[in-house]
Order: sequence, then structure tokens, then C-alpha cells
Amino acid sequence: MKNELDVKAAAAAWRELCRARDAHPKFNSDHEGWAVIKEELDELWDEIKKKKEKRNRRFLLKESIQIAAMAMRYASDLCPKELTKLGGANE
Repeated sequence: MKNELDVKAAAAAWRELCRARDAHPKFNSDHEGWAVIKEELDELWDEIKKKKEKRNRRFLLKESIQIAAMAMRYASDLCPKELTKLGGANE
């Protein structure tokens, strides 16, 4: 079931994926893709470890969107054959 916030999050991840594709070449290996995703996860974790009142919600949103975008990029750059075999909804 879709909701408006899911659609907004997916659209933001798509925009970030497009921005990243314009700025950086495709992933060359599983290791590179993992490293990029891990870097984004580490940045999110660093912010989460702060006291709740010190956390920057906009930064948390930005990092979570970047993680989603890089996961999408991993799938399309490094698993293209498997991605093309996916069927419809929720496979």
C-alpha cells in the first residue's frame, strides 16, 4: 500500500540517483558499491549517535535518501541481468 510519504521518499531517492549518475561513473565492482553504501550508512550512524536533541533531522533525511539512491544504483550498475528479470509489484 502506497502512501504519500513513500512516494515522496522514492522520488527524492530517484532525484539523488540521477544527480549521482551525472557526477560519478557507474560502480565498477561489488566492493566499490558496498563501500559507497557503507560510507553513507556511517554518516547516518554518526548523526544518530548524537543526543536526540542534537540530531539534525534534515541531515538524517538527506543521508537516508542517499542510502536509498546508492542501493538503487548498486542494483542497476552491478545486478542488471537480475534486475531485468524482476516482474511486477512486490517481487
